[in-house]
Amino acid sequence: MTDHQQPLGSGFGPRTTASEVLAGIDLTGKYAIVTGGHSGLGLETTKALAAAGAHVLVGARTPVAARTATRDIPGVSVDALDLGDLASVDLFARRLLGSGRHIDMLINNAGIMACPETRVGPGWEAQFATNHLGHFVLTNRLWPLLDGGARVVSVSSAGHHASPIRWDDVRFEHGYDKWLAYGQSKTANALFAVHLDRIGRDHGIRAFSLHPGKIFTPLQRHLTRSEMTAEGWLDASGNPADPTFKTPAQGAATQVWAATSPRLDGLGGLYCEDCDIAIRAETADEPFVGVKAYATDPEEAERLWELSAETTQIATAG
Repeated sequence: MTDHQQPLGSGFGPRTTASEVLAGIDLTGKYAIVTGGHSGLGLETTKALAAAGAHVLVGARTPVAARTATRDIPGVSVDALDLGDLASVDLFARRLLGSGRHIDMLINNAGIMACPETRVGPGWEAQFATNHLGHFVLTNRLWPLLDGGARVVSVSSAGHHASPIRWDDVRFEHGYDKWLAYGQSKTANALFAVHLDRIGRDHGIRAFSLHPGKIFTPLQRHLTRSEMTAEGWLDASGNPADPTFKTPAQGAATQVWAATSPRLDGLGGLYCEDCDIAIRAETADEPFVGVKAYATDPEEAERLWELSAETTQIATAG
């Protein structure tokens, strides 16, 4: 069997911006949903898609702030969506299903990182719940609007290298580590795309996950300056110190590429980075590059899908 988890030679790279990957692509008439599309990488994604002609619906936990952030972008609307609250996810989905409008792109972008131990719903660990379970439910609820041709993009991270799915303690009930919890949630994002693509391809639904790169955005809100200095992201004066960091426009490029590139037609279930399909981490000569085998394992992906369906008690597709 051919392993498609290898670069295509897209012609783009780490410094490519979201608008550059859309050069020559007309999205007029296309409908895109971007969760968290009013802040950080999400806002840059919204701007780029809208500039190419798409209508973009931003799902936001704080609709007032989202409307303020997007008010000058033509073709953008906002609706309330709290991914940590499945009742909110259900209401958001119901409103969309009521409109009956086909969705061409669903970009599951919103997320939280390295937060203090927080419980949502019936005691779910917040990073797993928000980054994975909320998007899992949203995508399944929107299945009728995706059916017939859509791309679903799951924003993962190289942070997935920190942890596979912790099957013996997914909820971190026996000791919380914020970075392991983040890593598990990002592995979940990648595995979600693997199984979604497997069950969706016959319906024209293809799925991808990705690492956007390192970017200063509100995602770092839970980190202290000393933590970021220790990581080498900031110098002693608090100034950016890591030259590999991208701008938000560059960071948004890979998710926009995954959602729109004709080079990906006929493909799916793949993990991308730097506007191309990523290599396998086991072949990389430096850490946090490429995708770990456990994040693309179809059996792990199916097991996670079943766990997520049981956890959320939602009727799933496939």
